Amino acid sequence: MSTVESPASQSDTAVSVPRPYVVASALTLVLAAAATLVGLFVPDFYRDAPALVAQVYGQDALTLVVALPVLAGSLSLARRGSQSGYVVWLGVTGYLLYTYASYAFMTAFNELYLVYVALFALTLFTFVGGLLRLDTVTLRERMGDHPVRAYVVFQMVVAVVVGGLWLSEILPATVGGTVPVSIREMGVPVNVIHTLDLAVFLPGLVLSAYWLWRGDTRGYALTGVLLVKATTLGLAVLSMIVFMARDGQAIVLPQVAIFAAFSLAGLVLVGRFVTAIRRAPTPTTRTTQTSGEIR
Repeated sequence: MSTVESPASQSDTAVSVPRPYVVASALTLVLAAAATLVGLFVPDFYRDAPALVAQVYGQDALTLVVALPVLAGSLSLARRGSQSGYVVWLGVTGYLLYTYASYAFMTAFNELYLVYVALFALTLFTFVGGLLRLDTVTLRERMGDHPVRAYVVFQMVVAVVVGGLWLSEILPATVGGTVPVSIREMGVPVNVIHTLDLAVFLPGLVLSAYWLWRGDTRGYALTGVLLVKATTLGLAVLSMIVFMARDGQAIVLPQVAIFAAFSLAGLVLVGRFVTAIRRAPTPTTRTTQTSGEIR
């Protein structure tokens, strides 16, 4: 007896998540939920400067309310073979990797230090391993003639604008022999966010945009992952700003507008990208790396 699959199941089944990555993500969910609940609801748990504590509260809130439910849902879809679920799962894992790398390196030592280190290790293992298993050729085939210009522009704009914001603080301090304002306010030796963005995240956006412009299959895979990561990071910044305002700290309104725009645009593009994967017909032939003009 034969059965007929629905169009959605035919078009969105192409990947699998090995058991070690499922276990690592499950541990990430448990540990991150515990860490955020302690951070948000145990009074005076964080021992950092007020400026940094407000930002950590914002990060905890976004992680608990948005990132962890999305991680759980996308992992469930990915385990059932959904390629769109797999891409979202990797993107949220990348957000958590970024988050707990910053906690492990920048926050003052507290009773959850080893939990932050464990989360950093788990998400690094999952993100790298999961990304290496992503079939870029199949993903490119599934996207077909889906226009990519908006994704290229978004990634380049985020890289240029955020890079400009950070350098506008770093370069004057470097030339003047002083310390950037954010470092003084947070009471840290160096702003780890600047380091992670300028060394890893922003170059990743530029490389992803370049590959996508060229029609390189790697560009499609990296774009899907970085769209999710960029959107969650933008939302996290907005959440931080809310807690900073509640704490009576000065808010730079242009930055609020910039990250709000990035978050909104990112949400739209993530939805567009994921929908394109889900609606794509299952490829009937395999092709090698594709290149061509941007659409």
